[in-house]
Amino acid sequence: MKKQIKYISAGMLAGMLLCGGQLQASNRMTEMHVCLADAIRKDNRPEISNRLFRSNAVEKEILRVQKLLKNAKLAWMFTNCFPNTLDTTVHFRKGSDGKPDTFVYTGDIHAMWLRDSGAQVWPYVQLANADPELKEMLAGVILRQFKCINIDPYANAFNDGAIPDGHWMSDLTDMKPELHERKWEIDSLCYPLRLAYHYWKTTGDASIFDEEWIQAITNVLKTFKEQQRKDGVGPYKFQRKTERALDTVSNDGLGAPVKPVGLIVSSFRPSDDATTLQFLVPSNFFAVSSLRKAAEILEKVNKKTALSKECKDLAQEVETALKKYAVYNHPKFGKIYAFEVDGFGNHHLMDDANVPSLLAMPYLGDVNVNDPIYQNTRRFVWSEDNPYFFKGKAGEGIGGPHIGYDMVWPMSIMMKAFTSQNDAEIKTCIKMLMDTDADTGFMHESFHKDNPKKFTRAWFAWQNTLFGELILKLVNEGKVDLLNSIQ
Repeated sequence: MKKQIKYISAGMLAGMLLCGGQLQASNRMTEMHVCLADAIRKDNRPEISNRLFRSNAVEKEILRVQKLLKNAKLAWMFTNCFPNTLDTTVHFRKGSDGKPDTFVYTGDIHAMWLRDSGAQVWPYVQLANADPELKEMLAGVILRQFKCINIDPYANAFNDGAIPDGHWMSDLTDMKPELHERKWEIDSLCYPLRLAYHYWKTTGDASIFDEEWIQAITNVLKTFKEQQRKDGVGPYKFQRKTERALDTVSNDGLGAPVKPVGLIVSSFRPSDDATTLQFLVPSNFFAVSSLRKAAEILEKVNKKTALSKECKDLAQEVETALKKYAVYNHPKFGKIYAFEVDGFGNHHLMDDANVPSLLAMPYLGDVNVNDPIYQNTRRFVWSEDNPYFFKGKAGEGIGGPHIGYDMVWPMSIMMKAFTSQNDAEIKTCIKMLMDTDADTGFMHESFHKDNPKKFTRAWFAWQNTLFGELILKLVNEGKVDLLNSIQ
């Protein structure tokens, strides 16, 4: 029986209890769900002894959502995906200073990306006050991120300690053994600010904003200003010996020229692909909102008014430049945000699935979802006028050059749902995500538009946890009936 059952729900059992491989009659619904949850987890989550971190609050939340969802596969997928970061990627310990220290794998690559780790643990913050151990683990992620920034604010991914013969040590840039990779991406410095601010606002714990934090935000400001390139090209260069053009940077590692107009250069996108025009618009929007969050922390917690003002002034300068340079008057969609610009008047029109993206800007809190320019942009990016929008027999969505033609990223479908104000659209997105998991119960990096069994990255914790975050958000917003209406 157990081998035949792929997923099952309370609605399907209608009062029967699955336990130990046998069905037994029972009116005790709570017991049914507990045993059911155990049966599902044995199939799809690591055995309890092999899970890297356990949170009572997360486990209770999984059970709560299971009880509400009548769609068997959706409940099964939520159970698999929501705890995936905790189950498989979180390495929590105390540092030599006695403070919590949490190193988070991205999944199948055993390195910690500032972006991915900040996104992976994000949905657990809302449960931190109900679970002291979870709260401490989250504080450890933030403190580790501050340490990483202070090792090198230009790096995107870090090793768990120094590895002298690391994978990318041959890159032509200022590599250090603590770095996994040194691709300069604006969002790498924004995600830690977003996470720290959210944690502080949710828990009230300001202990994370110590001297390491002051040094980190000082480094963030210094790096952002260097990459405005007002005083020359700055200290960062990057080249890699590779046959893949997007893994290296042109012009002796400096990238395409930009005109210093107040925007910040990002040599790489959140996909870890090189930018075409180096003012990456969604990442500049992310910098604005992140700097304002940092300014509030500095003012209210640290009483560093001068440093706070520096953050606010830079945010204002970048925002002003975005209004002037980031908007393109499209002949079909009207005013839209370009994906990349260079300050010379050139606009690169596309969107990439990785977040920050144009589609995801309201999700990150960077623009108002009702901003008319955003809404025009949203219609553009989810259309065949976006060169990286793919539509096929299995599904549709945005991909990117990281994987290439015809490969849709589930992350884009999730971002469409996160930013949607239309229940029918949300329902379509959830149904598509359920139908393109290749019967694994997990999300993948990408799937082929005509064949979801052709996918990349079987273990990608960010996408898994993001799916759980989306379902939990819809449940908490009272959209259980919408979820239960999916066939």
